[in-house]
Amino acid sequence: MGKTTNARTTCRFDAKNAVRLLVPAFCLLMLLPALLFFAGCGYRFSGGGEMPGGVKRIAIEMFENRSGESGIESIITNDVINEFSRNPMVEVSGREEADAVLTGVIRSARTRSLSHRAAYDTAEREIILSVDVRLATVDGKELWSARGIEASGDYAVADGGDRIRTEQNKKSAVADLSGRLAQRIFYQMTDRF
Repeated sequence: MGKTTNARTTCRFDAKNAVRLLVPAFCLLMLLPALLFFAGCGYRFSGGGEMPGGVKRIAIEMFENRSGESGIESIITNDVINEFSRNPMVEVSGREEADAVLTGVIRSARTRSLSHRAAYDTAEREIILSVDVRLATVDGKELWSARGIEASGDYAVADGGDRIRTEQNKKSAVADLSGRLAQRIFYQMTDRF
């Protein structure tokens, strides 16, 4: 015959397991009021509102360039058109079909040195674009405007005085900035604050 044994099960308190279970529960309990507070405060991303004046169709004119950078008016205007075209709340159209017209002035394209290789040898520069924008009805009544919308970015100054490479780096930075500037224009225009 087989041997029978009585197996006893013991239940012991294990402090390590208790701590392992209680710490996450305690953290969740502490975070819950903060999450509920912030959820009720109305925090949201800007630019989620509507077009001023209930505009549904917009014409975007070529921005006027008052900076010293030739050609940036077409880059910025194209990026603004692309930004507005991607949004379903407004349709980009010609002036004849539009409810409103967006105009802009490129006030400045400033550069400044950020870092140096030597006393008079710049390694990196920053470019800062600043624009003023105005949205008006076709007959000229202003619906919205903003002055001094800015975007900035840096670019490398090529070694050995290679001006062509430096200018290419600058143009690349301007192209990047132009897209960000277009987003800022759209978000500020459609912001409900």
